[in-house]
Amino acid sequence: MALVERHNILRRLQTEVPRGAPVETAQLAALGVSPALAHHYLKSGWLSRLGRGVFRFPNDNLRQADCLQFLALQVAGFHVGGKTALAWRGFGHNVPAREPLWLWGERNLRLPDWFTERFPARYTTRTPFAPSLPVGTGLEPLPDQPEGVRVSVPERALLEMLSEVGIHQGVEEARNLMEGVRSLRPEVLSLHLRHCQRVKVARLCVQWAEELQLPWAEDARRAAAKHLTGSRWSGRLKNGTRLNLSS
Repeated sequence: MALVERHNILRRLQTEVPRGAPVETAQLAALGVSPALAHHYLKSGWLSRLGRGVFRFPNDNLRQADCLQFLALQVAGFHVGGKTALAWRGFGHNVPAREPLWLWGERNLRLPDWFTERFPARYTTRTPFAPSLPVGTGLEPLPDQPEGVRVSVPERALLEMLSEVGIHQGVEEARNLMEGVRSLRPEVLSLHLRHCQRVKVARLCVQWAEELQLPWAEDARRAAAKHLTGSRWSGRLKNGTRLNLSS
């Protein structure tokens, strides 16, 4: 390939791929970078390999937002949820810098090492919601990142967080977090509760909301009515303790 053409392709690559963002083989191909040319750029130091088929510009500090958006293009339903979404939407406080990101998606995925080495994260396909919940409900980019990764709205994030109680979420911390979630939209919470398929999640939401006297407790009870039949629900948590919830 002519030297001038290689130089022109490199300029286009550097112009169209944001600094701090990973780029995959398919993106390179769309910009005219063949596997052979990509190998040449690697040897020449114009590109650096992150993982199989994934590259970056040398010495770039990868940005979390761009990396999340990159992963979102690979996995249907990928989003930031649970405790992370609550914090990002203003309902968390004192979140440690190395607190793992809570990520959801619709297929099994091992997060790449190049991502988790920079951004500790926990990914799961477990969802508290039934397939009847319309695709994409309660998933929106943050207001200041309209083109960014989708993040659960507070109502959905709360139920995702409760679904992890006893798995990767401690009971006491979950209850403390819920105490600060007072300004939920009852109609949005009710929609998600009506499509909730986990008895534990629905009962935790209702019982703690009533104990904490949250403004939306009555709406939650009405929406979760199908899960409140029977006097008590009991389940063993991951640490061996038993969680008992009344109706």
